[in-house]
Amino acid sequence: MLDSSVRYGYVSDAKAKGNASSGMGVAEHSKSTYLELQRKKVFRYVIFKIDEKKKEVIVEKTGGPTESYDDFAASLPESDCRYAVYDFDFVTSENCQKSKIFFIAWSPSVSRIRSKMLYATSKDRFRRELEGIHYEIQATDPTEMDLEN
Repeated sequence: MLDSSVRYGYVSDAKAKGNASSGMGVAEHSKSTYLELQRKKVFRYVIFKIDEKKKEVIVEKTGGPTESYDDFAASLPESDCRYAVYDFDFVTSENCQKSKIFFIAWSPSVSRIRSKMLYATSKDRFRRELEGIHYEIQATDPTEMDLEN
């Protein structure tokens, strides 16, 4: 007897959507590293990648508090997708030191379609794990990541 979700060689939308919308799990280390950036200011940025074997989002690289935005941008791979958070410091017109945390979904136009799909379907679940994000940017090249606008 055929599985009722399979008709004419296609898997029904119900099964396909269940797997696609769930996304990857989030490694505990990823959450704790983000909290260190957010609360303790230990890092300027954190770059995350999907570990397909473990089926979870893991930390790939961290940047120390003295690293610049240019250091961060140079750390993103030219041809593969990543997630990143960046702690942007600025001074207000009232001369107050402030900080905003940006979530960046990095998806270069030259990256593999499979990678783009994997990161796109996992983004919302991962993003929900990171409380305190002020802004979200989806970028395909560095010019789309202008934090000052």
